[in-house]
Formats: sequence, C-alpha cells, structure tokens
Amino acid sequence: MLLPNNENQRLKALDEYQIINTESEETFDELSQLAADFCDSPMAAISLVETNREWFKSKIGFIDSEIPRDLAFGNYTIQQNQLLIVPDALEDQRFISSPLVISDPYCRFYAGIPLINSSGFALGCLCVMDFVPRNLDIKEQKALNNLAKQVIRYLDLHRQKVIQDSDMRLKTLFAHHSNPLWIYDSETLQFLDVNEAAVIHYGYSREEFLQMQITDIRPSTEIPALMKYLATKETGLTFAGQWQHRHKNGHLIDVEIVAHTIDYHGHKAEVLSIQDITRYKTIERKFQESEARFVTITHAIPIPLMILRVYDGVILYANPEFMQTFRFTQDDLLNKPISDLCNEVVEFKKLLETLSQTGYLHNYELQLKRADGENLWAIASLQYLSLNNELVILTVFYDITARKNAESKLQQEKAFLQSIFEEMPLMIAINTLEGKIQWVNKNLEQTLGWNLKDFQTFDVLAELYPEPEYYQYVIDYIQSAQPIWKDLKTQLRDGRILDTSWTNIQLPNGQIVGIGQDITQRKQVERVFKIQAEREQLMRTVAERIRESLNLQDILNATVKEIRDLLEVDRVVVYQFSADMSGTIVAESVISGCIVSLGVQIEDTCFKTTGGENNYQGRKRAIANIYKAQLTDCHLHLLEQFGVKANLVVPIVLEVSEGNPNSRLWGLLIAHQCSDFREWEESQLDLLDQLTVPIAIAIQQSSIFQQAQNELIQREQAEIKLRSALAEKEVLLKEVHHRVKNNLQIVSSLLQLQSQTLQDPQIIKVLRESQNRIESISLIHKNLYTNPNIGQINVAEYINNLASGLLISYQIVPGRISLQTNINPVQLDVDQAIPCGLVINELISNALKHAFPNQQTGIISITLCNYNKMIELEIRDNGIGLAHDLDWENTTSLGLSLVHDLVTEQLEGNITIERNQGTIFKIQFPQLTLHQ
Repeated sequence: MLLPNNENQRLKALDEYQIINTESEETFDELSQLAADFCDSPMAAISLVETNREWFKSKIGFIDSEIPRDLAFGNYTIQQNQLLIVPDALEDQRFISSPLVISDPYCRFYAGIPLINSSGFALGCLCVMDFVPRNLDIKEQKALNNLAKQVIRYLDLHRQKVIQDSDMRLKTLFAHHSNPLWIYDSETLQFLDVNEAAVIHYGYSREEFLQMQITDIRPSTEIPALMKYLATKETGLTFAGQWQHRHKNGHLIDVEIVAHTIDYHGHKAEVLSIQDITRYKTIERKFQESEARFVTITHAIPIPLMILRVYDGVILYANPEFMQTFRFTQDDLLNKPISDLCNEVVEFKKLLETLSQTGYLHNYELQLKRADGENLWAIASLQYLSLNNELVILTVFYDITARKNAESKLQQEKAFLQSIFEEMPLMIAINTLEGKIQWVNKNLEQTLGWNLKDFQTFDVLAELYPEPEYYQYVIDYIQSAQPIWKDLKTQLRDGRILDTSWTNIQLPNGQIVGIGQDITQRKQVERVFKIQAEREQLMRTVAERIRESLNLQDILNATVKEIRDLLEVDRVVVYQFSADMSGTIVAESVISGCIVSLGVQIEDTCFKTTGGENNYQGRKRAIANIYKAQLTDCHLHLLEQFGVKANLVVPIVLEVSEGNPNSRLWGLLIAHQCSDFREWEESQLDLLDQLTVPIAIAIQQSSIFQQAQNELIQREQAEIKLRSALAEKEVLLKEVHHRVKNNLQIVSSLLQLQSQTLQDPQIIKVLRESQNRIESISLIHKNLYTNPNIGQINVAEYINNLASGLLISYQIVPGRISLQTNINPVQLDVDQAIPCGLVINELISNALKHAFPNQQTGIISITLCNYNKMIELEIRDNGIGLAHDLDWENTTSLGLSLVHDLVTEQLEGNITIERNQGTIFKIQFPQLTLHQ
C-alpha cells in the first residue's frame, strides 16, 4: 500500500485532533450536504485516513462508516495537494475492488480534495460521489476547494477546544490542590504562580508571592544550603528533602518538598508540592529532649513497646500493650531474653548488627511468636537510648499479622491470575510508560523467541522493530495507551517478519498492559483474497476482450500485456507451433531494454527430436533458474538467445471438436524473467494455466468464425450455381446447427461473460444456474471426444469434474464444504448420462445453496454403483435438511421439478428421500445396453 513520505508525522498530527470515532456533528454534516448540493451529487463525505482504514466523520447518501485503507479513495487523495477526480471507478485499477464500487452504493464517480492543515499534513478528504460516470466543471471544483478550507477551520476549532479543555483541567487541578503548590523561575528564583492552598498556608496574598523569590521565605541560615542544592539538582521529578519555611507572621514551618521541572509559558521553571510536617517534627524534637518522660508515659501508648539491655538482650521493660499482644505475664518476662520471642534467631542477630551500624532501625518486618507458641508478624522500630546510665534498645512493634495474612492471600490470587496470563493463547506484556518491558507471558516468549530475561537486560523492542522511525512509532503507540488494535510488522530473532496485532490497557498504577496476537494466517488469507481478486479481474478482462472482438491477434496482444503487468515479469509471449513443430512468436509484451522476439521463427531441434508435442501437451512448468533446471544444451542456448534467466511455461491445448477428435497442442504461453533469477509462486503458474483456457476459446472462436466465413463464401458460391437445390441448402443449415451443439462450452463461457456485466443478483443467479446445466451437458460431449472409445463415458471423471465445477461456480471457500465421491465403473450411454448429469447438477446446486447457511461447514457425498442390473445413485449432505412440510414432488422449484421429471420419465426410475441428519436422495434406474 502506497503511503505518504511523512506518514508517521501525519498520523501523530491526526491523533492531536482527538476526533476519530466521535459522534456525528451537525456542522460537518451541513458541510457534506453543501458539497453534495454544489456538485449535484447524491453522495458526499468528510473522511479521515488512519493507519488501516478510512473513517467517515460525516457521510451523505451511503451507510458505511469505514472501509479498509488499501481499497479507499481517500488513501490516494491525501497523497496529492489538489483535487483527485476519478470519472469512472470501474475503469481505474486502483479502485475497481473498493467496497464502495463493487457493492452498495456502487459508486462510479469520485472527486475528493485533501484536508491539509496549517502544518502541511493531509488528515483526510472532502469528497463527492455518484452512481454514474461523470466529471466536475470549474465552478464545482472551486466550490469543493472552498468547502474543504471550511472543514479544516472546523477541525482546527475542534483541536483548539481539546487543548483548551486540557489546559483548563490542569489549571483547575493546580488551583484546587489540597497541598501548597509553587511555580518559580529556575534561573531568577522568582515566584511565577501559587495555588490557593499556598496563600492560606503561608499568609501571603498571591500578589505578594509574585513579587517575591523563594529565598524570601527561607531562614537566612538555610539559604547557603538551598543554593548549593539548587546548583546540583537534576531536572525531572525529584524528592527535594525536608526544609524550614517562614510564615508571614514569622513562625517557622517544617515542610517536605517534591519538585518537578516544567516549561511554564517560555520559562524553565520548577513546580513544588509542599507537605507541612511541622507537627511531626515537633513531636520528634520533644521526644528526643525528654527520654525519661518517654518512659513514664509508655503505659499510655496504645502500641506494643519494650526496652532491651544491649549486652545480653534481656527484656527490661514491656508496656501493657506488649503484654497483651504477646500474651505474656510479668512473671513470664522475668529475665527473658528477646531471642525467646524470635522464630529465626539468626535473622534477629542481623537486625541488631544493622542497628549497631546505623543507631536506629525503622519499619523492619520480622516474624515472632507469642507466649503460647502462635506466630505473629510485626513491624519493629529500634533505637538506642540511655536509661539510668545504661545503653538500652527501645523497640516498638506494630502487629501486622492480619495484613500479612491478607498479603499471602493476595499473593495466592496473584499467582492464580499470573498462571491464567501464562497459559492464555495471547501475547501479554506489562510495560512502563517509557516503553520498558517488566513482564511477559509464555505465549509471547514462544511466539517472538525472546524470554523475560532478554527484555530486562537489553532493548528487545529495538530488535523487534529495527527501523528507527517505525520503532518510534511503536513507542508512541505504547505510550498513548490507546485501547485500539493496531497491526504491526514484527521482526523475529531469525530475521523472519511476523504480522502481529496489539492493543493496550492502562492500569491505575500507570503501567500499560500490551495484548497481542499472531495474525500471520489472517494476513495470508487477505493476501490470497487479493491475489484471487487480481486473478479474477484478469480473467474478466481477457474474457471481455474475447467477447468484444473476434480478432485473435488483438486478443493475444491485450492478454500478454495484462499478464505481464499482473505478474510483473520482463516478457510474456504466445508461441504457435507449425506442422513441423517449429514455431513463431505471434504475440509479445516486453519491457523496454529487453530483446524483442515478436515474429521470430524458432527452430528448436531438441523439441522436434524428443517428441515435443507429447512432452508439452498437458504439462506446465516453472523454472526459477535455467542453469539449475537440467535443460538440454540446445534448449538452454535458445533461452540465452533471448536473455531469459527464469520462466513459466504452460501449453495452449485446443479441446476436442467435431473435426478434431483429439486434443491438439496449438502453442505455448510463456512468461520470462530476464533481469534476474526468480522463485515462482504456485498461484502464478496456476494463473497462467487457467488463462490458456480463454486463449484456447479465443483461438477456437476465431477458427470457427473463419470457418463460418469460409462456409458462408462457399454457400454463396453454391447458391449461384445451385439456386434450385433447396434440399441441399437445408442439409447445410442442419450441419451448422449440428456444430453449434458441439460448442456448448463456448455458450457456457458467453453466459459467464454476460453475467459479469450485470448488477442484478437474481439475474446473475439464473444465468449461473443455466450455465451449470449447459456445463453438465457439455462435459458429456467433452468426455466422449477425449475418450479413446468415443462410445464410452468415463463416469467417475465426469462426475468429479461436474461436482468440482459446481463448487467453483458457487465460489465455495476451500475447506468449508468437502466433496466425497465413490463411483464404481458403471457404464452409461449418452441418453442416460445427460439426464443423470443434470440430476447431479440440480441436487448438488440445491445443497450448496440451502444446506449450509451462515457459512457452515459440511460434506457432500456422491455414490454410484450397479446393483441387481439396476444403477443406484445416492447424493447426500449433512446440512440442515429439507423442510418436513415440503412436498418436493409437487414443488414450484424448477430444480426439484426437473429432477423428478428426469428420473421418472427419461431414466424411467424412481427416487426416494431421507431427512435424517441432513438430506439423502436415492435414485434407481435400469441398466441399459450401451450402443456399440
């Protein structure tokens, strides 16, 4: 898919508008309606082009809200700076597969102007469409341009409102925050702004603050330390420590500060969040001033507290709360060492060692035991004190047993959830806002080939997305935390590219959960569908050429050009054999700079001497490297003569006709790659092989036309000489009709071509059913002509070809409905084979149309065998079955009525039907002696 050079910047600019997936707005709908009115068009739209789709903010005259980007008109409109006009979409290869063209509303005309903002990025387009081919005059084009400018103005207004709302929310949060907030200039230290909490807490008005510097509220003794701190402070979010500030009334306030560097209206500034800790600092100072007072009030403290002797760890004192928590009595504590309370004595010794190094220890978790042996968890804070001139340890406990039990339960739940994430068939990663991976599940490790340790040791994302611009695009997507699916191209460790799709979920703690899946199979299906669409388009184009012209040379010239464009090869030729198996290039399409071979007489001695026709007839071949294909020297020399390095070769075989009882090798359809060797895809060889069928039809059609011209000349000459011989004229007319009967395949092809020119699904359906019936009869004659014994019919081959052709005719997705056949070597003459084939055609067609609704899968089986001089034909499916109230013998359905008449009248047999677990048709008719 063709993308603008500035695609990533364009998408980022589009995201800033925050308009995708918003509700319809009257302003934009009015602009769309004005565009439709000015240009006299039934359809108009304002669209925005995202990564993988064109989304319609406003639409008039159709219902689709979005279409895939690679099929959208808008993808081409945004890649130019002026109006894009498509007079007839069916004549433009870029849009012939667009949903807006091939389905409702069947758009034929399109005109779109890109919506380019002030930064030069094309966000989308304003367009008008019509059901019929047409164009715009100068006045309409000018009106469309003016309306596009209005759309951009309203888009910019929408963006400005989004920005204003964001600024308003930030200002509101700043103004009403419960803590004092400052903003000051990092260079001048001048206050730039303060919130209401700061005004209340410090006593200065906002106007007074804005005339001050931050040093004005600091005690003079702290200013040198402040200046030293500011000189060494790094930018970003930092904890600025504990300081003292001066209130307007002169009182000192103890505060704790968190600072963050910001850009404030062009100033490099700092925003400070201030927490008043005066009360806690006062308590701390008073506590330190009176150690004795602390001992006297310990009874009143509602938390467990004890005092230990340092040298032997004996408990000297414990308050009542401690006694109650640990279930001790005063006698229990007499000369009791603290080690008796510890489950792990070694751990408590380590705690004391840490205490001896620091002098205090806060909030240390450890497991202890009560007097009755029950365990409890506690947070301990320890500090050295002097008591009666003896060094002791003051220990305060907080019972956290309930919390630890809750944490244990939470850990179990976390492990349970983690096990679910580990086994979930999706890739899951937990990221920080900076894009750093913190955790990945097994599915991600197995899919991408990188384990969690890899993500933690180096930048795996840079390996997965090695192209810098694409890597930044992925990081931007992760940081946006948008809960939308995005398709990405991910490079694995071995260099393979994997198609993946990702979405984000932002957690309350700021982490981002990325959820991804491997969509390689889906992408492959999409590519197959695209190739199939291109193939069908080429087949339609060639068939259209055949329908429009009887000039074989024109058809061949157009066909080789279409094939070369589609396969992107250097040369495509049609090679025709002469009677002596030499040949001539009769049609060629070749790129500039390659050797021209058109009209060149080819004398391939190898082909003549090795029985070339027998080798080539019915054979196709793909050669990626002519030097590794084990070709004969003469063949290799011939290819080198025309600069060929790789090629595709398929035979053009003319089918049986009345004057030609055997298939005949007419020539070859060949694709050449001259610039380099090339690995061919199976689908490319199949496409070339399929194209030989309409080419053969064109050759036969041209031959029949030429033969008819010759016969017409002969008839005119005969009429001059034998005007009275009316009887002979009638014989000639019967002969012409007889030949038409033998060209039923041509009639079937013409019906196919005709159906492609129609829009009405019902008419197309009728033509297709008629074509299938003609095809079933035509296959009989083809089987007779190709069989060495013209009186014998290969029933198994006939039924398999007939059933397979029906699956293709009804465009059944491969694998959805499987076909099973069990055909015994039954002999049928023409009088039985034709009605039998029509019966099979009608019953299988009926099953394909009605037995498997809503894309259900299923099986259709066909059984044919001899039984007691009777022929039994059974056709069954495991679909939904016929309705029980359906009287199929008296139905108005043409197909079922035709089946009943063919079985009972022409085959002189009988038919029964079973409706258990699907539908089974059992048909019996007598075995006739074949005509010798």
